[in-house]
Amino acid sequence: MKLEDLSGKTVGVCVSGGLDSKTICCVLQDAGVKVKAFSANVGQPDEVDINDIKKKMAPTGVDTVIVDVTKEMAEICFETVKCQAMYDGGYWNSTGIARAVTVKALLPAMKAAGCVALVHGATGRGNDQMRFERYTNVLDPDFGVYAPWRDAELLKRFPGRTQMVDFLAQRGIVAFAGTKKKYSTDANLAGLSHEAEDLESMETSMRIVKPTMGVWPEQAPDAVEKIILKFEKGRCVAINGKALSPYEVMLEANKIGGRNGIGMKHALENRIIGTKSRGVYEAPGMEVLSWGLKYIYEGIMDRRSTLLFQQLSKLVADQIYDGRWFDPATQAARAAIQVWADKATAEVTLGLYKGNIFFESLKGLKATIYNEADSSMEASDGLNPHSSQGFAEIQSVEAKMLAKAGQIKG
Repeated sequence: MKLEDLSGKTVGVCVSGGLDSKTICCVLQDAGVKVKAFSANVGQPDEVDINDIKKKMAPTGVDTVIVDVTKEMAEICFETVKCQAMYDGGYWNSTGIARAVTVKALLPAMKAAGCVALVHGATGRGNDQMRFERYTNVLDPDFGVYAPWRDAELLKRFPGRTQMVDFLAQRGIVAFAGTKKKYSTDANLAGLSHEAEDLESMETSMRIVKPTMGVWPEQAPDAVEKIILKFEKGRCVAINGKALSPYEVMLEANKIGGRNGIGMKHALENRIIGTKSRGVYEAPGMEVLSWGLKYIYEGIMDRRSTLLFQQLSKLVADQIYDGRWFDPATQAARAAIQVWADKATAEVTLGLYKGNIFFESLKGLKATIYNEADSSMEASDGLNPHSSQGFAEIQSVEAKMLAKAGQIKG
């Protein structure tokens, strides 16, 4: 869609209250477009009060509707942990999962308000433009999408942030509240992603980022903090003996993991459109929960299960990144992973210390295929060591023939 296509129509703009949001809303109104602003409460920890977004957007003359999706965010966090779905560099793609939840929630709200198109402020060089568009397309094929920062006219008019600041200043609108950071941040219940500005230079340390959900490891306490996680069918249902809802679990895991410097990651990732992007990520709760579940999975998976799980996990991670959470392949992979998750019921204790996670104990895992007696190096009633002789001899037949045939190069 082009800007001229929207004249006289009502659109829903996804806003965060920042520079892009304010600029886009003003530009659209100048073009004769009826604008309604929408934002999702995804549990962003960098917002003291989610309603502050309404106040930030008020000077543009548009009303902002806040849709609460904190429960949905907690659920998708649980599903992502269950799949152990981490992207390039082993980081949690918190922004990717939030886009699926956000678009699914905002589309009905926009349609109820008479909107005919979703407008987003994602850059034409990034991933979110593809996620917003794809999720809109698969969830409501007839709903329009307008991407201002792919519109040649607007790109010419606003080649950079300086022009947007000047544009708003002429209207008496303050672009930034407080001191401008040296990088941009996208936040939600799962974690925060930091990128752009000073972080675009590979000569800049990731440590310019000031953690929001916790601290850098050296600032964490000088003692190991133990945390007890109770899982039922791959879902954490209690922390340190206290039964909690998924949302409460995420809040508690974020708090405990954060204060111990857990979950700070750096990635020079591969974007959907083929370019590279540099990001610094923090996701303390996701990291803590995933390690707890990982230790349980290790107890129930044989070699072939482990290999298949790893392949499915990577597929889900890639699908999340590409904006394909609702696709059949993602649903099929998740259904397969549930086969193992159904057996992942146990209590695991972890030790958290300055960014590190230590295994402490695993109890109550009825589906475990680990038998101490079988693997013991001491005398036991487990596997008879003599039984391995036949297996070794069978293996030797192939090994010797490969060597004699000259197929082995030492």
